Parts: sequence; C-alpha cells; structure tokens
Amino acid sequence: MIRLPSFQPGMRIGLFGGSFDPPHAGHLMVGRRAIRRLGLDRLWWLVTPGNPLKERAGLARLPERMEAARRLARDPRIAVTGFEAQLPSPYTIETIRHLQRRCPGVRFVWIMGADSLSSFHRWQDWREIAARVPIAVIDRPGLTLTAPLSRAARILGPARLPEEAARTLPDRDPPAWIYLHGPRSPLSSTALRKRRG
Repeated sequence: MIRLPSFQPGMRIGLFGGSFDPPHAGHLMVGRRAIRRLGLDRLWWLVTPGNPLKERAGLARLPERMEAARRLARDPRIAVTGFEAQLPSPYTIETIRHLQRRCPGVRFVWIMGADSLSSFHRWQDWREIAARVPIAVIDRPGLTLTAPLSRAARILGPARLPEEAARTLPDRDPPAWIYLHGPRSPLSSTALRKRRG
C-alpha cells in the first residue's frame, strides 16, 4: 500500500508537484498563497522522481530533495511526499487517478505555476486532468500576459473563473480553473541548480 499524507473526507487539499531541486522561498510563497486564497485545509508538495518533459540528468536524489523540502516548508499545513515514485507511471494523470481512488470525498485542487500552464497542452492526457480536478495557476515573472494566451488556456477559456471566486474553486466541479496574481518570486530551481553546478 502506497503511504499518503493524512487526510479526511471533505478536506480541501492542494497538490503542488515539482522536482524541488532545490526547493526555495518561491515554492513556499506559492504554497502559502494557494492555502490562503483557495481556503485549503492542506497542501501536499509532490516531490517528483522526474518530470517527463524535462531532462533528468543531474537531478538530486529523491530523498535529498524531500528532506530539503521538509526543512523549508516547516508549516503544519504543508505535507511533503514522494509517493509518486511508487506509481507505475510518471504522469500527473496517473497521480490524480490514484488519489481519487484512494481518497474518496477529498476535494483536490491541482496547483501549477504559469510556466506550467504555457506547456500544459503537452502533458499526458491534459484534458482529462482538467476534467478531473479544478486547477489554480499562480502567476510567474514574465508570464503574466503570455501564459493566459497559451493553447491550453484558450481551449479551457470557458471554464476560467474570475480571481475573486478563488475560495470557491475547491468546491467547483471541473473543468474549472483560476489565474492568481500577487507578489512573484524571481527564484528558479533551474537557475539555482546552474549556480550550484
């Protein structure tokens, strides 16, 4: 049995996936904004074994990334998990299918940065993802104007909610998504890895 963070039916739980290599203050800013704006009970940081759309060479080991994420998070509402490494597929859609089978009654919301929205149409079964869970997109520097014009954003345009409806998102039937503005962190794991290297 794959071990998950604690949950109860009726909870509103955000899912924020990424390599977290390394985790940084920008991840924490996104996490806390999502919890506050969406009225979440919990936020799960899904530390992935590797992004299928990105090069994995040089990626730090999963236990190291999880430990670094736990040291950074230090918030009782944020749970750091690496359970995706135990799933048979690396794709987000498999993660969501698994969670919805295991956690009936939980209201999951997928959290992504605006950079991910720009490439969302390249994700495996992205339309099914949007049909299964509401999505919250967090603005990123340099993407405020372009990400909402991306292919997936245009196709999902009719399901977009106004920003003032953010707290209702977890209770909406998908497809439903929202684009959240606010303070943006210039930090990037990719840039920090280059500096580290």
